[in-house]
Amino acid sequence: MKNKFVMTSLGLVLILAIISVVAYFIHTNKIEKAQKKTADQWISLLEKKNFEKLPQIVTNESKKSQGYSDEKLIEKYTNIFTGIGVDKVTISNIEQKENTLTYQMKLHTSIGDTTSFHYKTKILKEGEKYKIDWHPSLIFPNMKASDKISFTSTSAKRGNIIDASGMELATSADAYQAGIIPKDLGTGNTRDSTIKAISSYLDIPIDTIEANLSKGWVQDDLFVPLKTLPDESVKKMTGLQYKAVETRYYPLGEAAANLIGYTGKVTAEDIKKTPSLTPDTTIGKMGLERTYDQELRGTDGGKISLTDESGKVKDVLLHSEVEDGQTIQVTIDSLLQKRAYAALDDATGSTVIMQPKTGALLTLVTKPSFDPNLMVRGISQSEYDNYANNPNKPFTSRYAQRYAPGSTLKAITAAVAFDVGTLKENTVRKIDGLQWQKDSSWGNYKITRVTDNAEVDYQKALIYSDNIFFAQEGLELGEKKLRAGFTKFGFEQAYDLPFSMDVAQISSDKTFDNDILLADTAYGQGQLLMSPIHQAVAYSAFANDGKIVSPHLIFKEKSKTTQAASTEAVEKVNKALLQVVSNKNGTAHLLNSNSSSLAAKTGTAELKSAQGTTGQENSFLMAFDTEKENYIFLSLVENHKETGKTATELAAKLIPELAKLNYSEK
Repeated sequence: MKNKFVMTSLGLVLILAIISVVAYFIHTNKIEKAQKKTADQWISLLEKKNFEKLPQIVTNESKKSQGYSDEKLIEKYTNIFTGIGVDKVTISNIEQKENTLTYQMKLHTSIGDTTSFHYKTKILKEGEKYKIDWHPSLIFPNMKASDKISFTSTSAKRGNIIDASGMELATSADAYQAGIIPKDLGTGNTRDSTIKAISSYLDIPIDTIEANLSKGWVQDDLFVPLKTLPDESVKKMTGLQYKAVETRYYPLGEAAANLIGYTGKVTAEDIKKTPSLTPDTTIGKMGLERTYDQELRGTDGGKISLTDESGKVKDVLLHSEVEDGQTIQVTIDSLLQKRAYAALDDATGSTVIMQPKTGALLTLVTKPSFDPNLMVRGISQSEYDNYANNPNKPFTSRYAQRYAPGSTLKAITAAVAFDVGTLKENTVRKIDGLQWQKDSSWGNYKITRVTDNAEVDYQKALIYSDNIFFAQEGLELGEKKLRAGFTKFGFEQAYDLPFSMDVAQISSDKTFDNDILLADTAYGQGQLLMSPIHQAVAYSAFANDGKIVSPHLIFKEKSKTTQAASTEAVEKVNKALLQVVSNKNGTAHLLNSNSSSLAAKTGTAELKSAQGTTGQENSFLMAFDTEKENYIFLSLVENHKETGKTATELAAKLIPELAKLNYSEK
């Protein structure tokens, strides 16, 4: 009995021991999970810079011992991280053992990246929750409650944008900042009349001037800036003072505004997207200035130091040298860009000139445009409204906007048909009248041409720009062969350019709904859409032995070349394109006096809601020199009947200049 009792007692002790061990491990595991949850929250809040929630997981005792309220803790982190322009927080080597948390933290600031600082803290139980035992050295190592952060910055010089020959397209220039010293305004009626005169001269509302004069930092003898002016606009008047400043300057002005763009001060939205930006930072707002902003802006230099309350430096946290912005060189020819812009006169349109052998874009002109220097200096509301309310949309980059190409596309249809074999040099189509339809299944729809030629071969079809000839050729080709041929000319092909541009499309859907759409497509209408850049690329085949070359804008960038048509097909088409200029009946005969080797194709694309109605007509001109093969020219004029001149008429004085081109990227 005694042995049995002993065995029973030992069993109970063993069971109780097991229960205790299990309970201990359960309790310990629960604590570890709670501590890990707090550690994970702390790391997450730091990485997201969500300082508003930091006090919730910091012990009240640690805040009290350091003399910090919740508001002061939030303010401390916010002011420091914002002040040094922290864009990103990277935390690594996180380790939690029992109630101790260690990690490394690197800050990506406006002047560079800090080293990875080492941090160590306790995770303590307070009430029912586990929280961080906080101390200022969790902001920066060795930091005390009374310490401060000293931040000095040296701004990087913005890089220039230059053309192929090194001429400046975007640079820095001296200007004058107009402003007021309040004590010079006088008082009463004198003050009111002086401000009214300044308001009228600077085109700034009186309310805006008064708002600037009411800012907290303003004093009677301090200069209050209002507007930046070019040297020639400086006018001496009562109450107005000037201070020399350096601004961004665009030598070509309106002629390249959409392409180059402009700069401006950051907005609150910009800073939200990129916290490393400071309120006084200048960034690219449009065009190449925006695309290459980071490269152009460079990296500011400076020093971030930990100081005691007397200002003595305890530790240098980051010291970086300033790195000025890069120079961006593009393929644009400044002189040619200005001439091409001027040649469009008062028209709404675009001109693209490209080197067909290399793909270098020599001009990218769009009109109407805007004054980028005005945007930089500070555009008034009325000046901006004039641009914004202009129905011809001066902020639109028409060289990258898609249009129906019209009859210029007939050259491509002819080349495709020659290579497929449906078109031969001796092919003659007998066409009766100015209108034609395949059969009665087309209903009331008919294709119209301008000239009534009874017998038409391919040369006559291109000279007279015969829609019916090419509609019939498209039907004979068939959809599959036409699409395959067009695709070789760059349709549906995306190009790597530093601005947005949709691909050229053959049709809205992957297949045509009917023969009418197939026929219309063959002569450049239907649902075809091509930007002037796409057209220049496609037509480069005729100045490059049947090869098309992808366009590039950055100097010395490599372009890809592909075979779009055979050399034989291109030679046959070029025979006709030469006659489009030389033949007295050719649609580009106006250019005949320029060169015996000038080839061209004109086009008109009419945008109308239904057959039988009239709509806006866009005029196109494609031209190149068959001997020199040093350029491919594509110009567009929107609604040319309203302008009064076609693309060909406007280009007549510019075309002779192109023969002199001697462009090289060597």
